[in-house]
Amino acid sequence: MADPRFHESALAVVDPAKSVFINVPFDPDYAPLFDAIVFATVCCGFIPRCALESGTVSEPTLARILHALCGSKYSIHDLSRCTGEGSENIARFNMPLELGMAMARRFMEPAGDHDWLVLAPRGHAYLRFISDLAAYDPATHDGSVAGVTVAVMSWLATRKEAIPPVTPQHVMELLPIFQSRRQLLDLQWRGSPPWAAVVRAATEVARRLT
Repeated sequence: MADPRFHESALAVVDPAKSVFINVPFDPDYAPLFDAIVFATVCCGFIPRCALESGTVSEPTLARILHALCGSKYSIHDLSRCTGEGSENIARFNMPLELGMAMARRFMEPAGDHDWLVLAPRGHAYLRFISDLAAYDPATHDGSVAGVTVAVMSWLATRKEAIPPVTPQHVMELLPIFQSRRQLLDLQWRGSPPWAAVVRAATEVARRLT
């Protein structure tokens, strides 16, 4: 039987039960970690979604984010950039805002089964600005590609829709191939490749796991 993780139609028809909304920083320094999360998500049998997937510029960004988030059973949120940056020491709080939307979905019908993962660097003082997270157990990482991959896969692999067996070692061995494909897409599209093309590249590389 064909592995549904690599079924071409998955790119055209997105199943909410297999979708993971990824809420992370979109900056050059974080790009290797973003690629790792996207690829690990595909390798675990899920379809990554994010704010970059829609080209409907006539729709507000927040509406596009909500559309993707509400169309996903799962979501991943990294709080890495919630510290002061630049000369004005301003923190980026888009990630906590979108995390709040995901948390609220658990109290909404019929989407009450939404499940989410919070990522934070070790030693990050996230409880100082989101004290309500003290009731939960965010996954910590060391800021490396390997660390983020393990944190994400340790969670995704335990979701009932995951496709075993895949290990972080398997993913890390193939990740450089996906990163090369991603760099080529960035070159071809001048840094703005269609999200479907990125997911397709991850899917084609992940086929090597079978």
